[in-house]
Amino acid sequence: MTSAVAQAAEAPACTVPTYVSRLDQPLRRIAQRIAAGAPITIVAIGSSSTAGAGASSSAASYPGRLEVELKERFPHLAIRVLNRGVSGEEMRDMLARFDKAVLPEQPDLVLWQLGTNSVLRHHSIDGSPALIHEGIERLKSGGAEVVLIDPQFAPKVIAEPDAPRMVDLIAAAAKADNVSVFHRYDVMHYWNEAQQLPFESFLSPDGVHMNDWSYACVARLLAGAIGDAATRATAVAGVPRTALPHTNTVP
Repeated sequence: MTSAVAQAAEAPACTVPTYVSRLDQPLRRIAQRIAAGAPITIVAIGSSSTAGAGASSSAASYPGRLEVELKERFPHLAIRVLNRGVSGEEMRDMLARFDKAVLPEQPDLVLWQLGTNSVLRHHSIDGSPALIHEGIERLKSGGAEVVLIDPQFAPKVIAEPDAPRMVDLIAAAAKADNVSVFHRYDVMHYWNEAQQLPFESFLSPDGVHMNDWSYACVARLLAGAIGDAATRATAVAGVPRTALPHTNTVP
């Protein structure tokens, strides 16, 4: 057996219950773009786990894999997923980059990964809701839909007392502004506790960042969640459901 085949055989299954990875809000703009056969631009902004720290290459980062997954689901569409992750950034740093790194791309959807660095550095997170609200409003004003991505469930993160609170703050801010959260924290928690996967199977050796398998799995789950949220948006957007190709979320 070749090493590549052996690694594939040993890789855990990329599965979580649908309720864990589901996006709460429909993606109306994405639904309209799909139905019209129009190009879709997605910008992923965040810190090191958006940039792809722990991955073997930039193509193996979650934005790199997400583009592949979405093109497989919607082969008739021109889809771009732009990686705007910068290692070490916190929310305020990302907000400062919106005008140059995000909005000029005229994105249809922005995936905003946030929260981890503030927790790891023991910075106050009390101002996080206001920063998240400001960011969401600025992105929406540019015409984009928004999905937030919360911190990773990893030993060095969950050891911090503020980690669960940050997850809750992000969820509350998203609910207040009617946007979805891709609950990466819950997805990874499910891998570890329900599937009993050891951390080393889905994290890089630093105990914080993901590895090629987990980036790829998150991308697959997120692609399924985006497809599902767009399908749910069809009735609201006035798009016939039959205009959308069938998409399967991961069970």
